[in-house]
Amino acid sequence: MPPKVKITKEAIVDAAVDLVREYGPDGINARGIASALRCSTQPVFSNFATIEDLRFAVVERADAISREAMRREIESGMFPPYKASGMSYIRFAKEEKELFKLLYMRDRSKESVCEDAGMAAEMVAVVERNTGLQGDGARLFHLEMWACVHGIATMFATGFLDLDWELVSKILTDCYQGLRKRYETEEA
Repeated sequence: MPPKVKITKEAIVDAAVDLVREYGPDGINARGIASALRCSTQPVFSNFATIEDLRFAVVERADAISREAMRREIESGMFPPYKASGMSYIRFAKEEKELFKLLYMRDRSKESVCEDAGMAAEMVAVVERNTGLQGDGARLFHLEMWACVHGIATMFATGFLDLDWELVSKILTDCYQGLRKRYETEEA
């Protein structure tokens, strides 16, 4: 009979996420996780073939945490859904700086970049419904809005800037309305 597993894959990922929160993305290492779990590194390598496999699992968990925060923000009804998604992204950068950096500020030049097509398509569909834009116009509108949102979020994550939420909300509204007006003018 094989020995009972004491340290689960989930516990390892939980510990790694906590280490990222404390030390940043470089906190993902077998020794640090083993220390946090008060075990040897053996359970880490029994559950993950490589540290890169573990890093991928941590990125997936961070993404799930981010998506859950976005879901809560949208369901709160405080903002229209499209704006709520942007506010949530910025709030995540402020409240989960290191997880945000792991997800959205890592070097991806050696990755086969796999954009979350589902989320992007969903946001583009919202833009289409809200603005009447279609296809490439709606995709460009969303890209321009996302660049604004990501810029603010990055400033929060790096400590470069700290704005109150009312001002962040105003900036997103101004950007959205400005883009909408520009696109309406181009169509006329």
